[in-house]
Amino acid sequence: MPCYADHEFREVTMLIKIRKIRESAKFPEYKTAHSAGADLFACLNEEVVIAPGEIKVIPTGLVFEIESGYEVQVRPRSGLAAQGISVPNAPGTIDSDYRGEVGVILINLGKQDFVVKNGFRMAQIVAAKVEHAEFAEASELSDTARGAGGFGSTGL
Repeated sequence: MPCYADHEFREVTMLIKIRKIRESAKFPEYKTAHSAGADLFACLNEEVVIAPGEIKVIPTGLVFEIESGYEVQVRPRSGLAAQGISVPNAPGTIDSDYRGEVGVILINLGKQDFVVKNGFRMAQIVAAKVEHAEFAEASELSDTARGAGGFGSTGL
């Protein structure tokens, strides 16, 4: 059963099985019934300091089993991003066939050291359906009005 801070009903569309590999690990938690993302918590034996410009992988103490045809995206929390703490590979992907410990890559874009403690809400996860594409070589592609314009070609 999903975890909700406010205990309101929410329709469940997929199941993620979770195994704790450390006693202090916390399950992901939706903070409201309509939250798109569930918070991920740090699972640490001691505080981790992330200096300005530094990147560190923070463990969760959890291993996921995600249904085939889905991924779990790891995204920054907006309240932390406003302080300069982000997920540099956002959204990070946890594939359905990965069975290692889930870790969150955090970067400190701020000007001061940032301390991560055990139980800290450090990121959020969103389950997403995955579509696989077929790739075909082509000698010609159709023309569009935009053409090869990119990297700001449509204005700022």
